[in-house]
Amino acid sequence: MQWAKHATREQHQRLSRYPGAHALVETLSVLNSSANWQMLDNWKTRDNKSECRRCALVGNGGILKNSKKGKEIDSHHYVFRTNGAVIKGFEQDVGSRTTHYTFSTNTLMNSIQSYAGAGYRGPPETRYIFLPDHDRDYLLMKAAATHTLVESGREKGKKFLRSNTLKTKYKYIYRPSTGATMLLAALHTCDQVSAYGFMTPDYKNYSDHYYDSSYHPVGFYVNHDLRMEMDLWQQLHKAGLIRLYMRN
Repeated sequence: MQWAKHATREQHQRLSRYPGAHALVETLSVLNSSANWQMLDNWKTRDNKSECRRCALVGNGGILKNSKKGKEIDSHHYVFRTNGAVIKGFEQDVGSRTTHYTFSTNTLMNSIQSYAGAGYRGPPETRYIFLPDHDRDYLLMKAAATHTLVESGREKGKKFLRSNTLKTKYKYIYRPSTGATMLLAALHTCDQVSAYGFMTPDYKNYSDHYYDSSYHPVGFYVNHDLRMEMDLWQQLHKAGLIRLYMRN
């Protein structure tokens, strides 16, 4: 997590060799307010007898279909979702609450375009965890946060979150998946983390998403290492650091 004060010349030089790791002072300044200081910024005002913060991380994996985990998910203090998180019609399996939504520019626009048929209409009105993939994402975030038009690039003059022209071109750029970023962020913030809808070793038994109308195998692309992430979730589960939902 970065603030405008972190965008020094030295930090820029250190990070410039990584694709998409450029910090723009002007954009980060837009987010430099008390509303963005803490991910769980309302914890002290909640009427809780326990100081233990329980968080549910809800992926979109097909393992959740017919899981009947909805009430269990909603019972957590905080519920994190990501990408094409379709809720309507699937509440019994995935719950209905959303307190945090994790996205990148690419995953958000892809979700709007690809999962509209499944009922996805865009991100919920909640707290957002923004994962920049490229330096242009900071420009889009600034436009969204200030309700202004995008200043430059192929989206110049457009209103972010309403544009239908954004097309993702995956090149050989590796980064953790959005779901992985969401889980690791919660792991560093919450006291108890329960993960639902994440890949498990029997992933071939389930469709890619819980809202798929027919079976679609999980897609593997060069920009993510989903098998490595799956192994990490297993290690964290066995170590007792997270509670991973598995059928077996």
